[in-house]
Amino acid sequence: MYFQSLCRAALAAGLILSLTPCAPAYARHHPMYSNEGMVASAEPVATQVGFEVLRAGGNAADAAVAVGFALAVAHPIAGNIGGGGFIVYREPSGEVHTLDYREKAPEKARRDMFLGPDRKPDSKLSTKTLLAVGVPGSVAGMLETLERFGSGRLSRQEIMAPAIRLAEQGFPVSLGWHETLRDSRERLAVHPSTAAVFYPGGKVPDAGDTLRQPDLTRTLREIASRGRAGFYSGWVADSLAHFMAANGGLITRADLAAYVCVPRPPVIFTYQGYRFYGMGPPSSGAVVLGQILGLLEPFDLKSMGHNSAAYVYHLVEAERLAYADRNHFLGDPDFVKIPLKSLLAKSYLDRRRSLIPENAAGKSSPASHGAPEHFQTTHFSVVDSRGGAAAITTTLNGGFGMGAVVPGAGFLLNNEMDDFSAAPGKPNLAGLVQGEANAVAGGKRMLSSMTPTIITRLDKSGNAELFLVLGASGGPTITTSVLQVFLNMAHFGMNVREAIEAPRFHHQHLPDVVYTEKAFPEDTRKLLAGMGYTLEERQYIGSAAAIAALPEGWFAGWADGVGAGAGTGF
Repeated sequence: MYFQSLCRAALAAGLILSLTPCAPAYARHHPMYSNEGMVASAEPVATQVGFEVLRAGGNAADAAVAVGFALAVAHPIAGNIGGGGFIVYREPSGEVHTLDYREKAPEKARRDMFLGPDRKPDSKLSTKTLLAVGVPGSVAGMLETLERFGSGRLSRQEIMAPAIRLAEQGFPVSLGWHETLRDSRERLAVHPSTAAVFYPGGKVPDAGDTLRQPDLTRTLREIASRGRAGFYSGWVADSLAHFMAANGGLITRADLAAYVCVPRPPVIFTYQGYRFYGMGPPSSGAVVLGQILGLLEPFDLKSMGHNSAAYVYHLVEAERLAYADRNHFLGDPDFVKIPLKSLLAKSYLDRRRSLIPENAAGKSSPASHGAPEHFQTTHFSVVDSRGGAAAITTTLNGGFGMGAVVPGAGFLLNNEMDDFSAAPGKPNLAGLVQGEANAVAGGKRMLSSMTPTIITRLDKSGNAELFLVLGASGGPTITTSVLQVFLNMAHFGMNVREAIEAPRFHHQHLPDVVYTEKAFPEDTRKLLAGMGYTLEERQYIGSAAAIAALPEGWFAGWADGVGAGAGTGF
C-alpha cells in the first residue's frame, strides 16, 4: 500500500516514478500516460529533469537539451558531452527539422591509421586508444538545438542547472550502476583520470552511495556561462588538446574550434498511411528503415502473426538487402555522393524485392548490394503539450567510449572512429562490413546507425497527426529495433510499452546470422533453422524509448529497462 500511495502522490506532483516498486504485477504492460507532455529516456533522474523543464514552461527542445546534459552526468556509459548525435525535431506547426552533430575525424586522421604492421585492422587502435576519439559534437548540437528550436522562455543557465546540480551534489548509485561499474573496472580503472571519477578511494561505489563529479561540474558551469566557447575554446579545450598531445591522440584546439553541427534535410517516406521523418546520412537509420518498409509494403504482415517464422523471414530478407546497400553506398554526404532518392525509389525496391528467395533463407556476400554499438548509445524522446516533439539519439560508441576521462574536465571520450571502415570489406566493432564510402578521412563524419524518428499518421483528409516519437540504442540493431517497435504498434495493436518489451530479432547482412533475444519463441527459432538460417541468441537487442500520441491530447510513453536504468517521465 505504501508504494501505491507513493505512486499516487508522485502522479499528483508530476514527478518521475520509480518503475519497479510502483508498477503492480497486473499493470506491468501498461505505459505511463500524460496530457501535459512527456519524456522517455534510459535514466529516471534525467527523465525527471526533462519533465521539470516542461513544467517550468519550456518546450520539447528545451526539455531535450536538459535531458541531454543530465544524461552526461547520470548515464555516463552512453550519455555524454564527449560524443555526438542527431536530433529530429517537429514544430507544433508540423514542420520537421534534423540536425547533425555527429563526431568528426580530426584533420590529422589518415586512411590507414588503424592498420597494424601486417596491414590488417587493429581493433585496439580504433577502440581503446586516443586515436579512436572523434571530435565531439554533443555540446555544439545541444546548444544549437536550444538556439534554433528552444522556446526562449528559459535561459541556457536555467536549462543546464539541473545537470549541474546532479554533478555537484551527486546522485545515488543504483544496483544496476554498481554492477556496471564493477564489471567495467578492469577496463576503466587503467586510466587514472577515470578511476578518480568512478572509483573514488580505489573502490567500486556501492548501491546507495552518492556519486559526485566535481570536474564535470566545472565543465558544465563553463558551458552554461560561455555557451559554445565554454567547451570548444578556453580551458576545457586546452585540457582535451593537452591530454591528446601527451598520449598519442590527434584532436587539436584547431579541430575543436572548427567543429560545427549541420542542419540537413530530413529523410521522408511513407508506409501504409504513415509518414516517417528521419535523419539522413551520415546517419544510415532512416535510409535503411525506409528501404526495409518499402520492401515490406506489399505484404500482409499482420496475417502472418507476430514473431512467426513467416513474419521473421520477410523482415530478415528485407533487412539483408537494406543493410547490404547501407554498407556499400552510405557515408558522409560532404565527402561521398549518395544516391539517396534512388535507394528509396519504389522502382528500385521492387527490383530488389524480386531477389528475396521463396520460403528459404537468402545468402549474404560482401558484394550483394544493389546498383542505383556491448554498444552504448542512448535515445530519448520528448513531446510537449503544444505539439512539439524531439527524437534525439546520442552516443560514445562503446560503453563509456574509449574509457578515458579528460583530466580536470571530467567527461568521457568517445571511440567513434571505429565506425569508419578501417579497411573496406573488413568488420568493425559492431561486426558491420562496410565499403569505400565510409573510409577514414580527416574532417569526415563516420557513418552511424542511429535512427531518431518521428512518425505521423495520415487522416482521411490527408492531414498528418503525430503518431510516434521513437529511437533506440544498440549499434546496428538500432534501426531494426525502431522498425519492430513501430510494426508492433501499427500492425499488432500493441501499446507503446508492449511494443518495446516484445522480444526482438536482428539481421544486418554480414555476418549472415539472425540474432534473437532470449525470450524469443522457441518454435519460431526451430522453424527458421529448418529454413536454413543461422541463429544466435543474445540477452537483448537494442534499447528503445518512445512516446505515442493518443486521442484528445494524451500521450503514452515507455523506455526499455535494459542497462543501468530505465525511466519514463510525465
